[in-house]
Amino acid sequence: MKKTTVLNKNTRSTADRLPKAKSFVHYAIVPKDLAGHLFAVTITLAEPDQEGQVFSLPAWIPGSYMIREFARHITQIEAHADGRKVVLEKLDKHTWKTAPCIGTLTVDYVVYAWDLSVRAAHLDQTHAFFNGSSVFLQAAGHEYKSHQVDILQSADPACRTWRIATTLPPQKISKNGFGRYLAPNYDALIDHPVETGNFVCAVFMAHDVPHEVVITGKVPNLDLPRLCIDLKKICETQIAFFEPRSKKAPMDRYIFMTMAVGDGYGGLEHRNSTALICNRTDLPVKGREELSEGYRTFLGLCSHEYFHTWNVKRIKPAAFAPYKLGTESYTPLLWLFEGFTSYYDDLMLLRSGIIKRSDYLLLLQKTVDGVLRGSGRHTQSVADSSYDAWTKYYRQDENASNAIVSYYTKGSLVALALDLTIRAETEGKLSLDDVMRALWQRYGKDFYRSDLQGQGVTPEGVEQLFDEVTGLKLRPLFNRWVRGTTDLPLLKLLVPFGLTLDNAQSHAKQTLGARTTKDAECRFVAVYSGSAAHKAGISTQDVLIAIDGLKITGSNLDSVLTRYRAGDVVEVHVFRRDELMLFKLKLQPDETPKTEIAVDVNATKPVIRLRDAWLGKA
Repeated sequence: MKKTTVLNKNTRSTADRLPKAKSFVHYAIVPKDLAGHLFAVTITLAEPDQEGQVFSLPAWIPGSYMIREFARHITQIEAHADGRKVVLEKLDKHTWKTAPCIGTLTVDYVVYAWDLSVRAAHLDQTHAFFNGSSVFLQAAGHEYKSHQVDILQSADPACRTWRIATTLPPQKISKNGFGRYLAPNYDALIDHPVETGNFVCAVFMAHDVPHEVVITGKVPNLDLPRLCIDLKKICETQIAFFEPRSKKAPMDRYIFMTMAVGDGYGGLEHRNSTALICNRTDLPVKGREELSEGYRTFLGLCSHEYFHTWNVKRIKPAAFAPYKLGTESYTPLLWLFEGFTSYYDDLMLLRSGIIKRSDYLLLLQKTVDGVLRGSGRHTQSVADSSYDAWTKYYRQDENASNAIVSYYTKGSLVALALDLTIRAETEGKLSLDDVMRALWQRYGKDFYRSDLQGQGVTPEGVEQLFDEVTGLKLRPLFNRWVRGTTDLPLLKLLVPFGLTLDNAQSHAKQTLGARTTKDAECRFVAVYSGSAAHKAGISTQDVLIAIDGLKITGSNLDSVLTRYRAGDVVEVHVFRRDELMLFKLKLQPDETPKTEIAVDVNATKPVIRLRDAWLGKA
């Protein structure tokens, strides 16, 4: 067991500001060193376990299914009870236990925060951001007590004008937001990220609920009013989707918390907010009315994370009710929670009027091509991909394209296939929308009610609900599409809607059957199973230096290959580590999937009605 590292005396001063109420777990957090990226955090318990209080920090954050080991960022920690130092012993990589003690227990610790992502914590002279799962220790046995947290303003001059954005319920705060916040339990405490800094902010109403847009980072000529208008359309469309009669949102406030950077993309859902990171060039520009590809991508990200407000934050898999944050929580249902959300994110852009039908079909083509490009879809089902997310999807290696399938992208196509099937089989009377609303009513709507114990959905429960709502027998489809590895019959399924799915690839280009870098060095980063490169004996990380004696770089490879035909055998020189190797390679035609979805303009009226009910009128 490891002994504790002693803290600087100045670190303990925040504990004096906390009340001693027995019904609460108390925290205080303050930026301690901006340049050193350090938060000082205090947790106080009035009634600790007298046989020794156990504390732990989550190993992962809900929504990102990989062990992150946040506790490695705790650099100093010590404990005191009624002013006397208490021995603190480390039990494992994220758990500590105090010696038996009597009286109010205080643990002071320092957290290193230099992860510029949506998952953890980041602190410098420009802003402070944190998720509770990376900074707030959990007190064993006290998880269901009310949790108070004092978010304190740093004395550093750089923080003088900072303010706070968070959906944590305020208890007593200043006009800039610093002060005390209250959460009903630990799970709620860590589900409200906090942004502090000199951000820009705007508010819009979506079905009577205030929604805030917070942008951190420099964004020249940001068109914030347009962003609010577009997000309002998306939010109101989704609220009405789940509650078509009442149009009642499941929260009383929501924040789109966005970090704008030079190069970045990602989002993480929370019950009343989302943390986002994007390229600043993806945000709308004043005076430019066109919908750029980058802005459309950002709105799609916002749509995805907002849909999670219902689908995964409240409609949960049974494995997440409750979360087990100390170890992996396996579920075969991420194809439903991430895949279906990926299906609806772009569909909500269409239904809200942000994009046109032709734009949506192009996005659908891109998803189809992406799934067909990887041979891993024949190796792994989306149910297995969901279960193996912890070890495979979030920890991909050079063989990923041959070994795994994305539960995001193929999961979205499973949603498409089920939606088309239900619509066609019921002649448009029912759709996947009805199943999603049934999931909401049965599993999600009352999940956080204090007088109810929220229950998660099981794989069996999902399939039973599909059959119950639609009146169809869909289990064979789940066996093939969810637990199987056969390609989805999208060509057949699109026919009743007057749509065709064609292969638009000409195969005029020759290929090695691998993915290479495009810079001065032509390095193999993926070799596809069964490809020309694979059969020749080439491996990932080999550096291609010559074909038939001609020097190859990442930038000239494609032009060199245009001189050859399919079936030509070439001599390929590569360096493997520091050894020169020669291979004979038989070129193959480029069969990279490139599909095209076409609309039958001569479709019959029943077909048009079915199509319009799905995609809206053109």
